Amino acid sequence: MLKNITLGQFFPGDSFIHRLDPRTKILATMALIVAVFCCRGFVGFGVIAAFVVLSAYSTGINLKFLVKGIKPILFIVAFTFVLNIFVQKSGESLVSFWIINITTGGLRTATYMAVRLIMLVVSSQLMTLTTSPIALTDGLESLMKPLTRLHFPSHEIAMMMSIALRFIPTLLEEADKIMKAQMARGADFESGKLLQRAKAMVPLLVPLFVSAFRRADDLAMAMEARCYRGGEGRTRMRQLRYGKGDAMAALAVAALIGVIVLLNVLKVV
Repeated sequence: MLKNITLGQFFPGDSFIHRLDPRTKILATMALIVAVFCCRGFVGFGVIAAFVVLSAYSTGINLKFLVKGIKPILFIVAFTFVLNIFVQKSGESLVSFWIINITTGGLRTATYMAVRLIMLVVSSQLMTLTTSPIALTDGLESLMKPLTRLHFPSHEIAMMMSIALRFIPTLLEEADKIMKAQMARGADFESGKLLQRAKAMVPLLVPLFVSAFRRADDLAMAMEARCYRGGEGRTRMRQLRYGKGDAMAALAVAALIGVIVLLNVLKVV
């Protein structure tokens, strides 16, 4: 299961999306997320899914790799689906038994929420897989730079987010090694009830937290040894510049949002 988590990994390439400015990809991802939550019908979800699939195909990333990243959140998707079925009571009743009452409105809302969660994860994966952690940091800092007038620590926030994304694969690899070492000593993480599985995870979490704190301390010492004092006065080897490709990507995302708005106005489901 740990190997299925793809968030934070970078897939090097020279595709059109790889060459885009990181600020364009960040803003496009945010706009795509807004479009997903504003969508009110399966036709709109189909349009967004087609857009995401075409974008992923243009990057050269295997679609199976993106689908694999959905597996860790399947429990959350299923829980959200079931919760919305029983909470929403609008529409005609489909199943009515004791306190259980499933309606068409509840089923529709539950399906919409499940699809939205999957789209949210896939679109975020597409951004992180095509953007290096350094470029992502520079893009976030540039977008938050106007907030520095309000004494907002944009550089520090961007650095923390970049470090967090950078260390996700490292911590997953460390957790996999610890789990295999514990299984070699007789630990069982797969059988038993839910409470038993949770208790079996304690021998995994303790050394993982110790390793994470040790890595954080080593990173802090390395940054201090290199006289790191924040973003003030720092220069970059590569300056961020918008190009024609960024304008084309912005127009494509704007066209997608326009289609979703049109479908909502026409109430196409």
